[in-house]
Amino acid sequence: MNDTQLFERYDWTADSTDISERIDKYITLQNEDWSRSQVQAWIKEGRVTVNGEAVKSNYKLQADDEVTLRVPPPKEMAIKPESMPLDIVYEDADVVVVNKPRGLVVHPAPGHYSGTLVNGLLAHCKDLSGINGVLRPGIVHRIDKDTSGLLMVAKNDKAHMGLAEQLKEHTVNRKYVAIVHGVIPHEMGTIDAPIGRDPKNRQQMAVVFENSKPAVTHFIVLDRFKEYTLVELKLETGRTHQIRVHMKYIGYPLAGDPKYGPKNTLELGGQALHAKTLGFVHPRTGEHLEFEAPLPQDMVDVISLLKQS
Repeated sequence: MNDTQLFERYDWTADSTDISERIDKYITLQNEDWSRSQVQAWIKEGRVTVNGEAVKSNYKLQADDEVTLRVPPPKEMAIKPESMPLDIVYEDADVVVVNKPRGLVVHPAPGHYSGTLVNGLLAHCKDLSGINGVLRPGIVHRIDKDTSGLLMVAKNDKAHMGLAEQLKEHTVNRKYVAIVHGVIPHEMGTIDAPIGRDPKNRQQMAVVFENSKPAVTHFIVLDRFKEYTLVELKLETGRTHQIRVHMKYIGYPLAGDPKYGPKNTLELGGQALHAKTLGFVHPRTGEHLEFEAPLPQDMVDVISLLKQS
């Protein structure tokens, strides 16, 4: 196998909204795990081409430019344990359940190898499943950087396969609490709409009917305020940004969401979304385990203010 076969290739086509955008900024916006400095390094190394030609970081895009990025494989020894405070809800020889705070990235990515939950977990327990490779050891599923709440992590490959199978079969009980814009009139609902990359904005996901995957979200209303609604959401599938995309699709985007919400929103430092409940069958014992994490204080404070308004 030659080296080029090891690279992960990404291709994009610039559209009219991308005209005059710097190539380094454009690529950084395609993946929230990539840093601007890392993208610039890739460009300098010749890993980025536009219409088949290498470019510099200050190249400005034109409509219909064909952009290609070849990401090199991760360095085997890149991920180092880092001591950090972790809210461990449950732990045994096979599984760790952690309550992730808002703002913490789940796993490293090229150019961003430190300060993630995985770095903290490696320092905490030393043994994580290797199924997802050196960048994502033990990570069975993820939640967005600015979403708080419960995440299950596998300590060994057997546990990883067992938990991943439950996710695939939609038997993991995952419930979230969110604050959304608007007052939802009905008490409950189900959003059954496929999600894929937004053809108009490649930096986002959207409900689309080509090149998409099925996605189902159930919700119930917990409380209503003057201009917002508190909802509980249950995931049947686990697509990228699923709750954020689905709630925007039905006209009730998440408060505080910088990517899918309106600019005039609640100040939370990210979307008002918390993974409250996580239930699964233990991959070794067969026992059903279920955990709950209380709402983070910033959401508690915002809900209190909304009730007073």
